[in-house]
Parts: sequence; C-alpha cells; structure tokens
Amino acid sequence: MTISRRGALVVGAGLGAAAVGGGYAVATHDKPEPEAPPSADAKGHPLWRNWSGVQHAYPAARATPKTEAEVAEVLKTAVAPIRPVGAGHSFTALAPTDGTLVSLDALSGIIAWDGDEVTVAAGTRLGALGPALAAKGRALANLPDINNQTLAGTLATGTHGTGATLKALHGDVTALRLITPKGETIDCGEHRNTDIFQAAKVSLGSLGVITQVRLRTTANRRLDRKIWLEPIEDVLASAEARWARRRNFEFHAVPFTGLAVCISHDETDAPVIPRGPDQAAVFLDTLKGLRNLLGFSPPLRRAAAQALLSRTKPERAIDEGWKLLSTQRPMRFNAMEFQLPVGVQLKALAEIVATIEKERPDVFFPIECRRIAPDDAWLSPFQGEPRGSISVQADDRDEFAFLYTLIEPIFRRYGGRPHWGKLHSVSGDQLAGLYPRWNDFLKVRAKLDPDSRMLNPYLKGLFGV
Repeated sequence: MTISRRGALVVGAGLGAAAVGGGYAVATHDKPEPEAPPSADAKGHPLWRNWSGVQHAYPAARATPKTEAEVAEVLKTAVAPIRPVGAGHSFTALAPTDGTLVSLDALSGIIAWDGDEVTVAAGTRLGALGPALAAKGRALANLPDINNQTLAGTLATGTHGTGATLKALHGDVTALRLITPKGETIDCGEHRNTDIFQAAKVSLGSLGVITQVRLRTTANRRLDRKIWLEPIEDVLASAEARWARRRNFEFHAVPFTGLAVCISHDETDAPVIPRGPDQAAVFLDTLKGLRNLLGFSPPLRRAAAQALLSRTKPERAIDEGWKLLSTQRPMRFNAMEFQLPVGVQLKALAEIVATIEKERPDVFFPIECRRIAPDDAWLSPFQGEPRGSISVQADDRDEFAFLYTLIEPIFRRYGGRPHWGKLHSVSGDQLAGLYPRWNDFLKVRAKLDPDSRMLNPYLKGLFGV
C-alpha cells in the first residue's frame, strides 16, 4: 500500500488493517458537518465558499475573462472590491467580496518556451502544469504539496514545498505580466520594472491580476520517496542533518503518540516504483477514532497509537517529481502556519506539541514541519533568510479558535511570519516589523491601485488602509 506525501502519512498497510480489520473500530460519534450558509443571499447572488468552508461570500458579479483584454476591461469597469480567486485553498479572507469575483480558469496552459524558461498562463493548475512540463523533459525545481492550486494563487500567497536549498515557487519566477486596476498592462522582471516585480511576486492579489508568469525550470528527474516512522525525540535530534543532506525533507509530528512521520525525496536513476492508492483517509480516520475513543486518557491514547503504528513498515515510491511532491487532501481542515527563523524552529515545534497535548485533546491532525530557502520577494515569508515552516491543523468539524489563543502566541514569540493563505491575526504595524520592505510594498500598491479597487475589508485591515 503506497503512502501519499502529505495528507496520508500512512506508514504501511498494517495501519489500515489495524484500523478497520484488526480489532480496532473507528468511532462514529463525530461532530456533524458545519451548517452551510444559504445558497444565495436576499438579492439572489449565489454563494461562494472556500475549500474548507470557513470563508464565504455572495459576489454581486463573477467574471471568467478569456483574454488579457477582457481582464483589463473587468478591472476597469467591474463592481469593486474585485478579488481574483483560484482553487479557494486559502483559509484567510483573501477572496470574499460582495463586488466582483474573478476566475482565471480560462487563462491556462503553456504560452511559450525560451531555452529552459517557460511562460505559463497564470490560471494554470499545478496538477496540469507538471505533466505539461514533463512532456518537454522539464520540471519545476520544487512544488507545494497541493496540486489543484492555480499558479497565480500559489504565487499570491507565497505557497511553498520543502527543501533547505529549494525556494518557494515564486523564487523561480523571472518575469510576469500584471494588469492593474486601471487596465494598464505592465511587464516586469529581474531587469525591468524591478520594484513592481518584487512586489508582485507575492502580492495577495492586491496589485491587479497577474495573467502570465515566466519560470525557471530544471531537468525532469525521478525522485526516490521514502516515508518512515520514528519517535519524535529522534526526529528532532536528526532533523537538521536530514535537511542538510536530503533534497526534500519534512516531518509531521503526531500529537498524543510520541511519534513523527518522516518524508524524504532524493534524485535517482533507479527504475520506477509507482505510488499506490492514497490511504490518507485511513490514517486520519484512525487518529480521529483514537481521539474519539481514548481522548479522555492521553496515556491510553498514546499506548494504543504506538501499538497500532508499530505494525507498519517504511514505504517507498520512485517516479517523476511532479507525481510525488504534490497531491490532494482527502479530509477538510483549517490551518495556521508561520515561517520561523531556522534557529528556533524545532524549539517552537516542541512547545506547540506540548501545549496541544496539555490543553487540546481534541486535536488529532499531524503538525507539519518543513524548511525553505530564502528569496527576495518583498512579501515573501522567506525574504532575506531561510525559514522553518510549522503548520497546525484542525478538522473542519472542530473548533479552531485555539489556533489564535494558544498557537499563534508561540509563533509570534519566536518571530514567525504568517503564511498569507493560512489563518492568522497579524496586521498593519505588526507586519511592518516582520517584513523589511513592507512600507515599500504599500507604496507600490497605492500607486497601482490608488482607489483600492482590489481591496476587500480583510485586505484593508491587513494593509492599514
């Protein structure tokens, strides 16, 4: 049974057998699905919701422009606030608007090649971009871990993968085309309109609409993926060495188990070992069942988890990187993620795990821990220095206010920068203290959008407008 990279964290068929056929029954007394908002508002505007359901809106208009000229016309004439939207995987209120919601789904595909650089329409989904590049023998150096995001949305939020020498996706952007709220088209890059370029690479969709992006590519190589289970103490002791020697390395600490799942990817010429069926739901259902049955007793819960997981074996898959690095999530959740200075990342993680195990027996999602190389985009969480990423998640049926009251104070105390697409309450002057080019970004934003047509209430609060 093959293991998925991110959501599954299933370390072998033994866990699935133990969970459903080895004497352990997953409890069924889960909370009901959160009640959905009405399908339309009083004016008949249909509902829009993000992937997890935590954000929703009733846009007065929706636009799916098919050309750049149509994008420009929408930005000049549409009802504001105008908000671009992709897959809706952001948990923050970046997309909601009672004005105009703009989808770039019709602007998709590879536009041109220039040597090893490729120009891609910004509405292209990452899941479609991987095979399109592979057909030319090329690939992106790294990928974030969810493949149905659009290229534009990935850049806007600074979304990333893992690897101490590998940048977030926006770090490989060499040029882009931006259409402003005035309908003007601006081509910018490393040697042209550089201030706008550095602002636009990670812009939260606040400068206008990016319609095409030029990216550096690398040779399409096979990766050897290994997934294995270790005591969390051993993982913390060896993590820095593994980040130093592995192409991609991450680990996921599993609260109330004393364990962590390690995931590595390294280049190889070995024959393909295809990934098998994704067993993410089995693993997460098992953790949820342990919580439901034994949440009243952390020692019993820990003992039961270790007994189940001790039956598992390490897993391996070998294939082209785009097939292994990105996947889809089987269970919905809400998440908070911050990027911390590398020197305090593991200390902060240990404190977060201890806090959850003391205060929140309802949590069962693993906590993701990754490492990302620095870049120079003004609002990149990795601007100027490498950062360590920690992501804490809660099932979409569960209360998640604890992320703000218990977890965010830890992130802030250690100098963390928030992931723009994940839950956080940092804004205004607080962000200015975290991003050296924050005020420079605000000046570019005000110049390109003086009437704040791209700003919904959330972004106005974020930028102090």
